[in-house]
Amino acid sequence: MSNLAREFQQQQQAERTIQERSIVKTKKQWLTPGEKIIGLVFTGFICFGAVQLISNQAEIYQVNKDIQVVQASINEQVRVNSDLEVQVSELSKYERILEKAKQMGLVLNENNVKVVHEK
Repeated sequence: MSNLAREFQQQQQAERTIQERSIVKTKKQWLTPGEKIIGLVFTGFICFGAVQLISNQAEIYQVNKDIQVVQASINEQVRVNSDLEVQVSELSKYERILEKAKQMGLVLNENNVKVVHEK
């Protein structure tokens, strides 16, 4: 009987090992290593492009801001220049010049006056 029991036991072990071998399944990977590398490279390019795009937009914003500051200072200088032109035209009136000349003791001799026309 012991031989029969041993054969039966060996048979059961053989069936178990066959069942265990058939149960072991190989996992199929979702992506191959080559596809993973290509994906990483593509993701790197996308990230690099996004950073470049954002940095370019920041530089454009800064340049536009500088342009607006310069335009504001130009407008201010134009306003100052126009105010000074008005002041020059007021101070260069004939009556005012004649009055200042009389205050300094100068007299008007009409024979020595030469008329100059501006174009």
